[in-house]
Amino acid sequence: MTNPPVTDWANDFDTFDESYVRDPFAKWPEMRASCPVVKSERWGGTHLVVGYEAVIEGAANTHALTSTLGTSIANTQDDYSDPNRPKSIINSDPPDHAGPRRMMLPTMTQRAVAKWQPVTQALCDSLIDGFLADGHADAAVDYAQKIPATVIGRMLGVPDHLQDTFIVWVRDILEHGVEFPERRMAAFAELGEFFIAEIADRIQNPTDDLISMLAHGKLENDQVLEPRIIIGNLILLLVAGIDTTWSAIGSSLWYLAQHPEDQARLRNARDNDEPELWDTAIEELLRMFAPVSMSRVALEDTSIAGCPIPKGRRVTLSFPAANRDPSVFPDPDTVVLDRAENRHVAFGAGIHRCAGSNLARLELRTALQTWIDRVGPFELADPSTVTWAGGQVRGPRSVPVTFAPYTS
Repeated sequence: MTNPPVTDWANDFDTFDESYVRDPFAKWPEMRASCPVVKSERWGGTHLVVGYEAVIEGAANTHALTSTLGTSIANTQDDYSDPNRPKSIINSDPPDHAGPRRMMLPTMTQRAVAKWQPVTQALCDSLIDGFLADGHADAAVDYAQKIPATVIGRMLGVPDHLQDTFIVWVRDILEHGVEFPERRMAAFAELGEFFIAEIADRIQNPTDDLISMLAHGKLENDQVLEPRIIIGNLILLLVAGIDTTWSAIGSSLWYLAQHPEDQARLRNARDNDEPELWDTAIEELLRMFAPVSMSRVALEDTSIAGCPIPKGRRVTLSFPAANRDPSVFPDPDTVVLDRAENRHVAFGAGIHRCAGSNLARLELRTALQTWIDRVGPFELADPSTVTWAGGQVRGPRSVPVTFAPYTS
């Protein structure tokens, strides 16, 4: 399904519009002009929230805006009335989400994910070894997309060779699912079948991976999780742990390829007595290129920032747009590597704030530092060949770059 182009972004929008996918940043000022909530009848009808305070308000309104009817940015064919449908913490409202989330959080603390830094480092080095002598690579395909798919696979305790299968499933769900719902449904079904088999194995042969943790874990009342909740949260860990992080890595490399001065500053941070620069730089790149938007459905007539939301409407909280709100971030469309005050919402807000934010930060920092340290100065091979995916998660799908080939 293809919609006609949007002509008035202040009163209409389409997050799948080619111009929006390529450059959404240029649209947001017009969209915020009269109200930080814009409505559209495209894709089944939805509202898009693009102001920072409005996004925070919407995320907090779990009473009127439910997550149980899906968080996709457009209507899908998913049957949320099916009692056997996999259910995750992202598709749960209070109080149902709290128990499973508390069970999962200890595996995602900063201390817990630190053990995956050497694994991520070795993976990044191995990937770079594969193209360093060539003098060119696709920073998205050859690097960014492979890192989180492998890391989350190892955390789940599944073989590395499934990496490409995971990527296909994730893209069919997040990237292609609205236009091609049959691909989304097939991917969900295959993922469910995959995890059913893995759970059955871990029940008999428990290990220290995430599948075993959920299969054998208990809630605070000593109850075990329902099978559909185990499956749902494993799907969430896989899907949310792959596309979001690879998009952040790819977007950051796309930006740095066009800004040699920031490349050089990061490369020389230790020598130039700026050891803290990487800390602020990671947060700034997350702010600038936050990939994820999440939706709710209105259970009753409500409002956000005084803008009316009728019952039954889908409401998309644009965390990327919130991060470019000039009322909160001075010079919002400029990367300031040492930006001191940075209350970005790249990982969401409210009770559904990303539980895996520490892992995402670790992967992003390791991937960028390793690239900067080893590849040396790099630039886009041809800006016109860069391609982007939009929708639920926006990120580059191809970023061809060139650099001086390394020979030992």
